[in-house]
Amino acid sequence: MSTSLLDTTPGPSTGTAVVRGPLNFWGGNRVKPRQEQGAEPVFEPATGRVLCQTVPCGAEEVDEAIQSAHTAYLKWSKMAGMERARVMLEAARIIRERREKIATLEVINNGKSITEALVDIDIAWQCIEYYAGMAGTLAGQHIKLPGGAFAYTRREPLGVCVGIGAWNYPFQIASWKSAPALACGNAMVFKPSPMTPVTAVILAEIYKEAGVPDGLFCVVQGGAETGSLLCYHPKVAKVSFTGSVPTGKKVMEMSAKGVKQVTLELGGKSPLIIFNDCDLENAVKGALMANFLTQGQVCCNGTRVFVQRAIMPQFLQEVVKRTKAILVGDPLLESTRMGALISKPHLEKVLGFISQAKKEGATVLCGGESFIPSNSQLKEGYFMSPCVLDNCRDDMTCVKEEIFGPVMCVLPFDTEEEVIARANNTTFGLASGVFTRDISRAHRVAENLEAGTCYINNYNIGGVEVPFGGYKMSGFGRENGQVTIEYYSQLKTVIVEMGDVQDYF
Repeated sequence: MSTSLLDTTPGPSTGTAVVRGPLNFWGGNRVKPRQEQGAEPVFEPATGRVLCQTVPCGAEEVDEAIQSAHTAYLKWSKMAGMERARVMLEAARIIRERREKIATLEVINNGKSITEALVDIDIAWQCIEYYAGMAGTLAGQHIKLPGGAFAYTRREPLGVCVGIGAWNYPFQIASWKSAPALACGNAMVFKPSPMTPVTAVILAEIYKEAGVPDGLFCVVQGGAETGSLLCYHPKVAKVSFTGSVPTGKKVMEMSAKGVKQVTLELGGKSPLIIFNDCDLENAVKGALMANFLTQGQVCCNGTRVFVQRAIMPQFLQEVVKRTKAILVGDPLLESTRMGALISKPHLEKVLGFISQAKKEGATVLCGGESFIPSNSQLKEGYFMSPCVLDNCRDDMTCVKEEIFGPVMCVLPFDTEEEVIARANNTTFGLASGVFTRDISRAHRVAENLEAGTCYINNYNIGGVEVPFGGYKMSGFGRENGQVTIEYYSQLKTVIVEMGDVQDYF
């Protein structure tokens, strides 16, 4: 099935990118907003042009979407796991078949390079395929009790789940949240970021084409007010949120009013520790991966790069050389390695962090400036040159706060004990990394780092089979992996007496 959204493929190199038609989806169809008031422009990061307009959903629309999802849930939850699996596998197949078109529209809406976007779309269909494989395996236990009695457990769906996504991985996050939810028999109402409203609707259309009941995966557009309506709605059983710590706290507070289950995947200020005995070339490549993917707009990025003092000069020389060589520009060109930041205000915020860092004594070794690509169509885009900061201290703003841009802070250290203490001295705990040839040290450091993920001799790799989530204020619950089934289902115990009831009274 061809969709009008997927037919919107021209980008900054080839012409005007305009998305037409409604961007809400429930009841198996795209749904027009009831009013045009409050329409907000959505900008194309690479050109600064208006991509589309979105109107936030109000209480009536949110209720309509949730009712639609609940009706679909009643059908979907009664299907056998293998029946659900077949539908999900078809959705994965369709995504795989249309990956180039979906990735192109993701680039237009998000600004990341087409090379990265293609990987994101592949991870999305792999995630749906992975949980399709688990849908038929959901089972409970049989427990023998005294006197011939027994008990058994049933793993059952929660009902209508809400997913609230972020703008850095729009299609991938929608897939990460919906795949385990649907595999367990739930329905989902998904609210994408107001800055990246487009590709979640494509996922909804693909699920429909694959054969899910109408309403099983709905999309509502809007910002904080729409999100509040979703969190407070009495028919919502769970909220899964990806985004900032302040917003995550609000989601948790609102969901608590209805005692709803919550998963939070929040921010990070992750440490990357590089020891003297590392493979220096790999460590440099790992530091680039840990800082500059998606223009540095990745929550688990290793933006505090701790380098053991003896190799600091060689590391800085090589990492600066490699950073200066990163090709920034048209994100739809395969040669591009860094596209545009998500918005003009966000670009200004990131540049503001760099200015503050210089005031506090950091040295800019390269980058950290607005960048205008040679292509005249991109002159209004939100580009900047990737930045490496030296002479950083643990108490600096740039080292303590999440910048969410292409800014690497490099700090020296002397001993293992010292660097572990410094690495853990943060309210965040999403990810971490270590480069060393000493296998004992690698596992020892991984054990002692307070983070949900630790990469050894690499960074920002993994698969949909691997759980992802945070410690401390980076959130709780997990995305991906087998364990996530537990976050989208509930356990019922059934106790069966085979004899007579004890005469107690």
